[in-house]
Amino acid sequence: MEVILLEDVKALGKKGEIVKVNDSYARNCLLPKKLGLEANNKNLNDLKLQNANKAKIEKEKLEEAKALAERMKEMSVTLNIKSGEGGRTFGSVSTKEIAQAVKDQLGLELDKKKMVLDEPIKALGNYVVQVKLHKDVSANLTVKVKEK
Repeated sequence: MEVILLEDVKALGKKGEIVKVNDSYARNCLLPKKLGLEANNKNLNDLKLQNANKAKIEKEKLEEAKALAERMKEMSVTLNIKSGEGGRTFGSVSTKEIAQAVKDQLGLELDKKKMVLDEPIKALGNYVVQVKLHKDVSANLTVKVKEK
């Protein structure tokens, strides 16, 4: 019997895959536990429509990420921080502080976990922070660290 998996099943397949299993395994395990559906014409058509919808949504997200990346090329954020001798800061600037500054100054919600700092920002000056907007799209954000 062919079954469309509704959830990931260990050693069988991932969600949305069509797998061939014994009739008894499908009737006694997969179907009662709502782990799969019988692969008839209606269910196969529904799966095809769901996959098309997911692809459309993914494409829209990719386009939005590309547009945001283009806009971010001209954007910059300024952080004011206490500093000591020689322009050295007390502590370092974290991605959390950068994300908060982006929200306050630019009105954008960026996830702090998506920001990549090659090394901690511990001095005054201009820095380029890479932000991963999508799995295929990343943008550079200019961060200006100034003394309070």
